Amino acid sequence: MEGEVVVVFTLLLLCLLHPFSFISANMEGDALHTLRTNLEDPNNVLQSWDPTLVNPCTWFHVTCNSDNSVIRVDLGNAALSGQLVPQLGLLKNLQYLELYSNNISGPIPSDLGNLTSLVSLDLYLNSFTGPIPETLGKLSKLRFLRLNNNSLTGTIPMSLTNITALQVL
Repeated sequence: MEGEVVVVFTLLLLCLLHPFSFISANMEGDALHTLRTNLEDPNNVLQSWDPTLVNPCTWFHVTCNSDNSVIRVDLGNAALSGQLVPQLGLLKNLQYLELYSNNISGPIPSDLGNLTSLVSLDLYLNSFTGPIPETLGKLSKLRFLRLNNNSLTGTIPMSLTNITALQVL
């Protein structure tokens, strides 16, 4: 009887802890998987983006640092369409976001302003609409911001003048 109690207690404990391990599972992988589900991918370039893996570091077109944190997403010229997702702003160590020469549309998420490690943001040759988010002015390490050949409206935000590292706009 005592052995059965231990087994039941252990199973109960595992059931209680499992949701927390799922919630704390790689948030970056969850963010990228959300992007994947929001994009049309006719050439299956995102086929390796399997949300059941521990982290996205083994996915094609994703580079991680030694701490298994995403630092680069390379999806330029991949024939992708759809819209970006605000969850991209959760990739706190992302340095390079390369999404140029696709058919991505809709607004540029203001959440990209949370990517404070970003060095290069390449969104040129897409179908983005709306204004350039003011929040991009928070990207103090940004050196390359390429937004040309989109359907953006409005003026260039004054906040971008705060980025002293910016070399290409």
